[in-house]
Amino acid sequence: MSIYDFTVRARKGAVLDLADLKGKVLLIVNTATGCGFTPQYEALEKLYEKYHDQGFEVLDFPCNQFGHQAPGDEGEIHDFCTAKYQTQFDQLAKIEVNGENEEPLFTFLKQAQPDEKVEGLKNKAAMKMIAKISDTCKKPNDIKWNFTKFLVDREGNVVKRYPPTSDPAEFDAEIAALL
Repeated sequence: MSIYDFTVRARKGAVLDLADLKGKVLLIVNTATGCGFTPQYEALEKLYEKYHDQGFEVLDFPCNQFGHQAPGDEGEIHDFCTAKYQTQFDQLAKIEVNGENEEPLFTFLKQAQPDEKVEGLKNKAAMKMIAKISDTCKKPNDIKWNFTKFLVDREGNVVKRYPPTSDPAEFDAEIAALL
């Protein structure tokens, strides 16, 4: 099985076949509009603008599982992101990333990259706090919180998992190397 075997729901009921993204570098993120990490949208947009013409895509999956921080419907979430952060990449359908209703793509991503490396005392402390309040994280490889990120190379390999505390600007060079 590969990432290209999945289809996902896009906004407005459309379907995105990930096979259509073969040859592109992907950053797949579960997001929320009311989270302390929401300002990461700015860095995601900068990466998108910088690398999109070279074959880079951001797949943004709103998720309301962590502290109910993605309220509203898909249209409201899209309007928020475009108004506040001027995002040009599209948000996909709202999903769940853990539990019995988790999006199959995220099951695959978590199996491909079960661990996320948290660096720095501040980030480790933040993740310890998150672990105490995250009630949907039941298995060791579950998504811990909003803004967990997965980097996928041009061949569809899930090459890295980044924790919510990782600012997307920190792995600009890793994206550039894959392009």
